[in-house]
Amino acid sequence: MEIAIDDIMAMTGDFFWPFLRISALFAVAPVFSARSVPVRVRIILALLITLLIQPSLPYLEPIEPLSAIGFLLILQQLGIGIVMGLIMQIVMSALVMAGQAIATTMGLGFASSVDPQNGVQVTMLGQFYLIIGTLYLLAVDGHLLLIDVLVQSFVSIPVGEPFNAAEIFGNVALFTAELFVAAILIALPVIVGVLLVNLAFGVVTRAAPQLNIFAVGFPATMLAGFVLILFSIPVLFPTLTSFFAVGFDFMRTLVN
Repeated sequence: MEIAIDDIMAMTGDFFWPFLRISALFAVAPVFSARSVPVRVRIILALLITLLIQPSLPYLEPIEPLSAIGFLLILQQLGIGIVMGLIMQIVMSALVMAGQAIATTMGLGFASSVDPQNGVQVTMLGQFYLIIGTLYLLAVDGHLLLIDVLVQSFVSIPVGEPFNAAEIFGNVALFTAELFVAAILIALPVIVGVLLVNLAFGVVTRAAPQLNIFAVGFPATMLAGFVLILFSIPVLFPTLTSFFAVGFDFMRTLVN
């Protein structure tokens, strides 16, 4: 029994090119890219999804991976997967930015811990908003929606189909700017409330200079911030729903 090298490359390519895009998304996307998720689990999950969706993918002519065209195709598939995962990572980073803005206003900017998902130092409030956002993303099956959009991308942008990379990265940059502005709007009620408390203590200090403002104002500012966060939590979930909807819609717009 003889098997031609072209047949082997065709069978390998049918699984290799989709696997690149899927594994690139898992390396960047929230939840999947967390350090608590082993690399072997991501690889096995990417292989399973590749095996499931490969029969429904459009036919692709055999391409030599070690050729110049194959190298460009590898970069293309990795780029598509990274951009799609980066969009949702930006959404989660916006929540961290909102928490950091609130923490700095409350005087808790020094209270930081290591983010187990990305392995970087973030403030405790930033970690708090990130945990809430991650749990809410899992609760609304956001991880399944992410995989669904990824599978749809193979239909709208088949393997080997050219696309305008400069336009895509430009749109991602604009999307990032708009999302971080929305993150500041999330933190704005708490920031304004704490600012009013600080202004009130400033007036009290002018009226009673003998009052030790550092001994009284610092705990009162933190207490007021925590109370405002408590009252803003019910409003946070509709905002998270809007955030995730915007992220998935933008992702679909890019791949379409």
